[in-house]
Amino acid sequence: MASAPFLLCFAAAAFPCLLLRGDEPAAPRDSSAAEQLGWHLATKAYTFRDITLLETIEISRSLGVADFEMNPGQRLSKENPVKTDQTLAPELREQIKSAFQKAAVRPVNFGVIKLTHDEAADRKIFNLARDLGIRTIVSEPDADAFDLLDKLCEEYGIDVAIHNHPQPSHYWNPETVLAAIKGHSSRIGACADVGHWTRSGLDASDCLRQLEGHIKTLHFKDVNDDKKDVPWGSGKTNVRAMLDELHRQGFKGVFSMEYESAAGDALLDALRQSIVYFDTEARRIAR
Repeated sequence: MASAPFLLCFAAAAFPCLLLRGDEPAAPRDSSAAEQLGWHLATKAYTFRDITLLETIEISRSLGVADFEMNPGQRLSKENPVKTDQTLAPELREQIKSAFQKAAVRPVNFGVIKLTHDEAADRKIFNLARDLGIRTIVSEPDADAFDLLDKLCEEYGIDVAIHNHPQPSHYWNPETVLAAIKGHSSRIGACADVGHWTRSGLDASDCLRQLEGHIKTLHFKDVNDDKKDVPWGSGKTNVRAMLDELHRQGFKGVFSMEYESAAGDALLDALRQSIVYFDTEARRIAR
């Protein structure tokens, strides 16, 4: 992690001018225990939806988070505010790849984005994922999309992870996800949004147990009684129990940090607290 100071001034009102505090040398993040477990933190671009992708990549680097989940609604840059979705021109895809490589950050997931039974439209999404080296597309597919997704997942070597928004969305509980993927490619599984389960009145650890063997990736968060995001370990989602359950399952994969309840320095502070909590728990489990 770089220790030199730098300033990011954001156009959005929620981020009027945010100093990523590098004026005092910071100890590099020790993610060795998490890596030993096969656990990888990722920055979720939706957390920074009010700023641009290029700015968010720099934030991810500054936090010591080497993996990244892109969001189709995020804008590319202040100079070129196009959406970072499947409509990106080839030269902009190369610009994004270069930005990720320069920051030593890896784009691993993309979503949440709609997949349907329209093969031409779905191929555009899979082509973007292939061009950027993305391994998992996060989606809430139409019910009639799965036969086509079987074909595309195998052809491209890319996974699809079904995301759960809160009740009454279609995939709000694990039973619906399991029913949807039954009989389909092993490349199709779940994106476990643990906070949305809590918001729907479900026990997140129990939901993880139900999805054992089918979890491709996670949108990881902790929420309080008001259903607001809070630093991990301080809410009611029982992060420790979830991590223990994922370790029991032998899960290896990406934990995308999604946070929707703060902005500016308060958001960065909450993310830093969550990272410290995650790394501390990983060390406990690895021992």
